[in-house]
Amino acid sequence: MAELIRDPVVMRERVLAARGAGRRVGFVPTMGALHAGHVSLVERAGTDCDDVAVSIFVNPTQFGPHEDFDRYPRPLQADCRLLEPHRVAWVFAPDAAAMYPPGNATQVVVSGPAAPFEGVIRPGHFAGVATVVLTLFQMVPSQAAYFGAKDWQQTRVVMRMVRDLAVPIEIVVCPTVREPDGLAMSSRNAYLSDTERTRAVAVSESLIRAEEGWRSGRSVAEIEAAMRETLERRGIAIDYAAVVDAESLAPPTPDADSIALVAGRLGSTRLIDNRLLPARAAR
Repeated sequence: MAELIRDPVVMRERVLAARGAGRRVGFVPTMGALHAGHVSLVERAGTDCDDVAVSIFVNPTQFGPHEDFDRYPRPLQADCRLLEPHRVAWVFAPDAAAMYPPGNATQVVVSGPAAPFEGVIRPGHFAGVATVVLTLFQMVPSQAAYFGAKDWQQTRVVMRMVRDLAVPIEIVVCPTVREPDGLAMSSRNAYLSDTERTRAVAVSESLIRAEEGWRSGRSVAEIEAAMRETLERRGIAIDYAAVVDAESLAPPTPDADSIALVAGRLGSTRLIDNRLLPARAAR
C-alpha cells in the first residue's frame, strides 16, 4: 500500500533517498478524482521506473473566479483505494498552506504556447498551472513526470517551462484514454447529465471529422468548419475548434505535425479534447 504523505519535506526526503539508492522515480501529478486515464499514467510510470509518486492536490490558482474549484470532487480515500493495485510508493496530498505558504509572492509567468486558446479563455490559468507544477517538481524531485495528452496545451506549456528554466526532469506525454464511445475520460465528465453525456460524444466525433478532412487534403478552414458543424449540431457551445501546429500552436505548416483542438460547454460542464494529425508532406 502506498504511503500517504502530506508534508512536502517528508515527500522530498523519500524521493531523494530512493534516488540516492540508485532507484528511478516517476511522478504523476493529479488533482484527484482519479479514473482510468490517471491509472494509465501510473502504469506507464511503473513500467519505466522503480518507484512511483502520485500527487493529489486541487490547485486553487489555476481556477478562474467563476469556475468549479469549490465543487471539484475530492474523494481522497477512493483515490487511494484505486491506486492500491498499482506500483505506487507514495501518495502526496498536501494542503493549500503547504503549497502556498503565508506570504507567498512568486508566480511562474508563461507565454509562447500558453498564449492562445486556454490562455485567452482562462486568463491566469497557465500561470497557476506552471507555478504549481514547478513547485511539485521541487517537492517531488523525480527523474520523470507523466501527463495525459488530453490536456495537450498544458503539456506544451509544461515542456516549455522545463526547457526554459532548465528543470532536470523528463516529461512523458501518454495517450488519451477514452470511453467506449470515444469520449475522453475526465474527472469533469461526472458533471454531465444523462442527456448531456449522450451529446458529449460530438467532441470526439468532431475530431474524427478533422482527421478525415486532413487526410483527404481539405483546407484548414474547411476542416474547422466541419468540426464546428458537428459540435453545433449537438448543441455544444464552442470555445474553439482549430487546427494548429502541434508544438507551437501556431498556424500549421505542411512539413510538421499538426493537431486538432476543441473545447466547448454542455450546460455547466466544459469539455476539451484533441487529435494529432500527421505532417501532410510526409504522406
